[in-house]
Amino acid sequence: LDEAADEARGLHELSVSAAEPELRELAIEESGASVAALEERRAALLALLVPREEHEEGDAIIEVHAGVGGQEAGLFASDLLKMYAALARRRGWRFELLEQSHMDDRGTATREATASVSGGGAFAALNCESGVHRVQRVPATETQGRVHTSTVTVAVLPEAEEVDIQLNPDELEINVCRASGPGGQGVNTTDSAVQIQHKPTGMIVRCMDSRSQQKNKEQAMKVLRSRLLEIKIAEEHAKYAAERKAQVGTGERNERIRTYNFSQNRVTDHRIDLTLYNLPTFIEGEIEEVVSALLANDLKERLAALE
Repeated sequence: LDEAADEARGLHELSVSAAEPELRELAIEESGASVAALEERRAALLALLVPREEHEEGDAIIEVHAGVGGQEAGLFASDLLKMYAALARRRGWRFELLEQSHMDDRGTATREATASVSGGGAFAALNCESGVHRVQRVPATETQGRVHTSTVTVAVLPEAEEVDIQLNPDELEINVCRASGPGGQGVNTTDSAVQIQHKPTGMIVRCMDSRSQQKNKEQAMKVLRSRLLEIKIAEEHAKYAAERKAQVGTGERNERIRTYNFSQNRVTDHRIDLTLYNLPTFIEGEIEEVVSALLANDLKERLAALE
């Protein structure tokens, strides 16, 4: 880092003192690149000083729920689900749909859905998506061209392993039934859907995406462990909530974090006051600019807490 700083300082001095215009112009150009490299190294060094959370580099469970807005909210929930699947493809992650229920027979409007996202740093990158997403657009069913406002809630949980959360079989009530889905899907023909209730908390998890009852059971257990782990993490964070502003799985999910305005081609993340005018590509999974800005802001807040 010291060598990079000396190099940047020397190029700056040369850009000011060089007698030859060509040499001065070259020094200015290289000075800019040198300063950028120095800042990148400094940021990487600072990142190493921040304690990493236990599950930050692990996989994620993402849950999408239609909120206010009826059918339009369900349609946007489907859009967000596709957006995260596209982001996973771009990042080389594995995106696996675990459960999905619809508002219509065509399967276009999602009531709620759960998916597993596996790959390096999936939870760290997706965790910032937790919250209320607001969409402003003219629904396809709107005949007078009026803009409607709807909401979708996204929850991102760290995927828990068996060593993280031990489940007592006596505390579980497991039922199987015939899966339901739009369009007469094959899952309707067998009793493959699995529902698990965790008796101590009353938490219920359903999985029906696979035709295999055993696989649906494994997926449901995975989701249940992740939800219980989130509760455990939230309880631990509550012990030092005053020392850290951002918490996993707490009230921040009840806040509006982002607005998607289709008529203005605008995406605004309200947490960092960042607005982009690339909604079509954003909704197709190109959300890295916002994710990077949010992670940088999170790093800044963690460093401030350390100080």
